[in-house]
Amino acid sequence: MIEDKNWLKIENVTKLYGYGLLGLKKFKALDNISLNIDLGKPRIAVIAGETGSGKTTLLRIIMGVVKPDIGKVLYKGYDIHKLKGSASKWYRKEVQPIFQDPYEAFNPLRRIDTYFYDTTRNICGIKNRNEAIYRIDEALRFVGLSLDRISGKYPHEFSGGELQRISIARALLTSPRILLADEPVSMLDATLRVGILNILKDLKEKLNMIIIYVTHDLSTAYYIGDDISIIYRGTLVEHGPISKVYQEPRHPYTNALLNSILEPDPSLREKYPAIKPSSLELKEFLIMGCRYANRCPRAKEICWHTLPPYVDVDGVSVRCWKYLDYKIDYSS
Repeated sequence: MIEDKNWLKIENVTKLYGYGLLGLKKFKALDNISLNIDLGKPRIAVIAGETGSGKTTLLRIIMGVVKPDIGKVLYKGYDIHKLKGSASKWYRKEVQPIFQDPYEAFNPLRRIDTYFYDTTRNICGIKNRNEAIYRIDEALRFVGLSLDRISGKYPHEFSGGELQRISIARALLTSPRILLADEPVSMLDATLRVGILNILKDLKEKLNMIIIYVTHDLSTAYYIGDDISIIYRGTLVEHGPISKVYQEPRHPYTNALLNSILEPDPSLREKYPAIKPSSLELKEFLIMGCRYANRCPRAKEICWHTLPPYVDVDGVSVRCWKYLDYKIDYSS
């Protein structure tokens, strides 16, 4: 039995969004997503999929800024969407986000160092200025910067890579257990990506941190990930150790995704909170069975109207009817 206090548990999470006239019709942006992350094992857990798959929506639900319509997220046994007051502040310290665009994370008219002082005072509860200075400088030095380097400066005085490192340092101020990284390198030049990825690896290895890394770029996922969850049109289709998933993808969508190896593209940025899928994407979201049936060359009749259960295949959890063929009578 899983002890709730040692886990981040995503239980049967479903999120609905409106479409059509006045948005009165609903589609499932996330459909019955469940994941368990052991808080006692430092790791980088990747959530991957195409733009519009629902992965950022899932991350924002874990963050607590979006509430699921069905299901819940438990952190150390607490339903995060029911936390109030000091309990909510505690969760904000434990789980910190890093966003895709570092320039949007900071007000261009506000000095960078003020964000750090506000975080140490309002979230960390540090009132002594010398103690705050020490904590801030320590966090900045972990990412290759210093308080002297950023003091009095504005966001435009830094490169995108520097700003992303500053974002990571600010998140480190609260000594979080989990870091939520939403496409943290997709806005950066290729020469800067490896540096940020190596920082994330250092966070896991040196600070024993858990990082939930959301991406559509499978090359970076493979470079830093320990396990991977593949999401397609709001459904979790495959989950397991990243080496096993990459070497032998079980779900047809995972196979297609790996064959394409999507490159990061800033033009594919997801916008929150609205999801505006194309007509083809929306059609796939509305399929009652496997969302990939419209594209899958192996799709059977049952694939269209019944979502398959999860099946364990050599330590990888996969949601595909082809592993249950022996239980299905296609003649009926």
